[in-house]
Amino acid sequence: MKKRVLLFISFITIYMVSFAQPSKTNADKIIAVIGSKIVLKSDVDNRLQDMQRQGVEVPENGKCYVLQDYLGTKTLVLQAEKDSIPVSDEDIENDIDNKIRQYINQFGGKEELEKIAGKTVYQLKEDFKESSKDQKLATAMRNKIVGDIRITPFEVKKYFEKLVKDSLPFYETEVEIGEIIAYPRASREAEEYCKEQLTEFKIQIESGKKTMNQICKIGGSDEPGSNERFGRMDINREQKDIDPTFMAKSFTLKEGQLSNPFKSKFGYHILQLINRNGNDATVQHIIKIPQVTAVELKQGFEKLDTVRAKLIAGTLDFGAAVSKYSDDEYSKFTAGIKQGAGGSTFLTIDQLDKDIVPILKNLRPGGFSQPTEYTDASGKRGVRIIFLKTKTEPHRENLKDDYSKIADKALAEKKEGALEKWFNTKLSNYYIMIDPAYRDCESVKLWVNAMTKK
Repeated sequence: MKKRVLLFISFITIYMVSFAQPSKTNADKIIAVIGSKIVLKSDVDNRLQDMQRQGVEVPENGKCYVLQDYLGTKTLVLQAEKDSIPVSDEDIENDIDNKIRQYINQFGGKEELEKIAGKTVYQLKEDFKESSKDQKLATAMRNKIVGDIRITPFEVKKYFEKLVKDSLPFYETEVEIGEIIAYPRASREAEEYCKEQLTEFKIQIESGKKTMNQICKIGGSDEPGSNERFGRMDINREQKDIDPTFMAKSFTLKEGQLSNPFKSKFGYHILQLINRNGNDATVQHIIKIPQVTAVELKQGFEKLDTVRAKLIAGTLDFGAAVSKYSDDEYSKFTAGIKQGAGGSTFLTIDQLDKDIVPILKNLRPGGFSQPTEYTDASGKRGVRIIFLKTKTEPHRENLKDDYSKIADKALAEKKEGALEKWFNTKLSNYYIMIDPAYRDCESVKLWVNAMTKK
């Protein structure tokens, strides 16, 4: 059990409900009980199947860790209910909507999701309610237990010194980089040309000469990837990553209605509502992005030349420069620093876009690149400055180069210890039963020991 207590927290965040849940019949089997909560053998089996289906590496003793996940979650939920920790219906609904959108994106659309799940999105949302509430309660209870725990430099050093030096991880070159992006505005003529193209597309669609699918198939839309899926999108009214104008237009159209050309922050669109069900809608759109010329790009170069001069002179802080001058709205939430999976700011070379790599060859940590032309993932042209904050050479883990990583691990261990201590004091308050087939699982020893002490 040692150092495995926190494992279930990562599991419940990803696997709320199985798509393969069978009906709870007499053939199923209760393999664990904690208080008023039960765990069925099908719960464990289905979760393992979901992990395999989604490409997650399953440990050799995966059933033990999944059972630990359930037991840990249910223990936290029981205590959260006892302590009357509040969880709002709105939070649960938002959590479910986010999870549904993730699955829709993962499986390539609402129809494909429903086909794989064998259920409608509405039925999936109903299935998710209990597990989503449990997730919220368990997370809130965990935060109450370990949320205020901090780590000191002395504790970090002490943690590192007890590690077996031959087992320390080896890191490839990693960098922390930031960017300031300027998107020059296209000329009025370029914008008018986009609107004219979309107006012509609208006439062709409404007259029956062409379908939106046919226009997308020949590359009529400027959004990368849009033509392959014919511009179809499944959206929810509560989504925060959709342009507000695009969202408003989607929910003001009638089913089958085609909009006039309109502008969003990404470009100009025509939009058709395919169907709508409450806050969910399926739409199809074509986007045209006004192209900037060398004249507009020159303005972007001049703007960032001035910004770079201030950064080098030290009269302007990089974070402040991002806030004041960057046209990339998402970078303002990270002070311009690029992030990888899990929010880490330490990136390996293979995680960077290919145009950044040659720029870094001429930069030292703390340096700023010359402004360079840039095309983002949506096909929009601009100019950017790259800031190399830190760079490490390939090395074995050490305190000098990897302090923040070591500190994170030391803090995680400290929280694990606090959480394990909490379980040891609380489990005696609840009735516990573990099926004999699972009592040898090291990861559930806390519950087994508490059961045998009664």
